[in-house]
Amino acid sequence: MEIKAVKKIGLIVVGNEILSGKREDKHVPAFIRILSARGLALNWVRVVGDDLGDIAQTITETRSGDTIVFCCGGIGATPDDVTRQAAAKAFGRPIQRHLGAVAEIEAQYGELAYPRRVLMAEFPEGAGLIPNPVNRVAGFYFENHHFVPGFPNMAWPMMEWVLDRLYPELRDDDPPIELLLRVLGSSAESDLLEIMEGILAQHPQVQLSSLPFRGDHARPRHIELGIKGKRDVAHEAFAALQLSLAGDPAVQFEVVGKRAT
Repeated sequence: MEIKAVKKIGLIVVGNEILSGKREDKHVPAFIRILSARGLALNWVRVVGDDLGDIAQTITETRSGDTIVFCCGGIGATPDDVTRQAAAKAFGRPIQRHLGAVAEIEAQYGELAYPRRVLMAEFPEGAGLIPNPVNRVAGFYFENHHFVPGFPNMAWPMMEWVLDRLYPELRDDDPPIELLLRVLGSSAESDLLEIMEGILAQHPQVQLSSLPFRGDHARPRHIELGIKGKRDVAHEAFAALQLSLAGDPAVQFEVVGKRAT
């Protein structure tokens, strides 16, 4: 199966329990850590309930473009697990039993694979397998979408397998960094707009973030400015930002440091 070229990474989390607050999502922070270890970053997240139509629409909307998409949850065999069917609908493919997935389930459960567990081997026609190191009930992928269970102990190593086996070229040994400083005192973000716009115009390869903090007993009022990008261009833009801020006698600031992203 041909894998599309990838520039962005997205995550779909499926489950009514997340939307209702019965359970707190753990996939987003874990996936960020998994990506960060490979020098990658998460670009977007969507959370959708256990509704076949809503899941299918979400998959359809995220098929286009150059994004690799992971989807956690809803690939079990209970009535509320409809992600497999939704994927088949979104991709316009019939759903069928994948012989490789059937073999994995039979190897794990023997006669107990039937009649229910084997239902979890039904994928959109033409799907590839994502091995499950915990109970051998495979996930699957089709085009740029990759479907894993909602159980963290299964989902996270399966995500790592996808990244390392299907997309090894995505690993970035020189990941972007973020350089931070705090503008102190009574300055408002609007007072700094001209400086921020000037930095982005001069250094289009970086991202600039602005996060105001109203202040409390532990830390005074300030605005945190961040410059994110590859090491050399980030340092160059950060130096220009400091120079611009230093040119305004009404502005005081302090350098916070840097962090990998």
